[in-house]
Amino acid sequence: MQVSILASGSKGNSVYVELDNTRLLIDAGISAARITKGLRARGIEPQSLDAVLVTHEHIDHVRGLKMLAKQYHLPILATRGTLAGIDGGAAFEEDMQSISDVFTIGDVTVQPFEISHDAAEPCGFRIEGSHCCTIATDLGVVTDAVQEAMEGADVLVLEANHDADLLRRGSYPWPLKRRILSNRGHLANRDAAWALTRMKKRPCKVYLAHLSEENNRPALACDTVHDILASRGVTLDIESCLPEGGAEIII
Repeated sequence: MQVSILASGSKGNSVYVELDNTRLLIDAGISAARITKGLRARGIEPQSLDAVLVTHEHIDHVRGLKMLAKQYHLPILATRGTLAGIDGGAAFEEDMQSISDVFTIGDVTVQPFEISHDAAEPCGFRIEGSHCCTIATDLGVVTDAVQEAMEGADVLVLEANHDADLLRRGSYPWPLKRRILSNRGHLANRDAAWALTRMKKRPCKVYLAHLSEENNRPALACDTVHDILASRGVTLDIESCLPEGGAEIII
């Protein structure tokens, strides 16, 4: 299994997962040119992707989707609500396929799971074959469904969007702060850490993703999570994703 973070954060998100000869792109929130460059840097041609999975319709997850579809006509899989909410989606409607339950692509099983976020019908993805990768970002709270989808993943991409104190003291207007702090907003560093402590079978690698550039710091996110894990006697390989991506692991 290969997991590569092409971009992560409010300016754009995209993750490449290759498992058992199946190649998937999760979200296309940066330009198609950047996605193509990032994939080719790893020896992957975009047209070799088996599908693009979309977590939800916000622009930082679909920015490059229209051009990718125009250039490569890749299958685009998402929930019905997400597909309906993609701005300009009518231009590539023929490439869209709605999902609602577990499905297979090649030798890989993909389980979409519901997440709590202020979008039409958002979801995370658990991708499973000889190994397992779970992607859980853009969620305000770790529900039982999310916790279950995390369990046993070899690689986990988990949101650690903000430090709650930095957010409260920061320059954002209060309505935006309230949205981020809500159960349909974004996950704080401490909440991500406590979710990790509840895992019975823990990952080989954890990527802390979708970090706020104003209300978080990569070192702060890692230190907060490490400290809480250490208080429970847990050690994990944790890395904070930078906005421009670049993090990757091969198992």
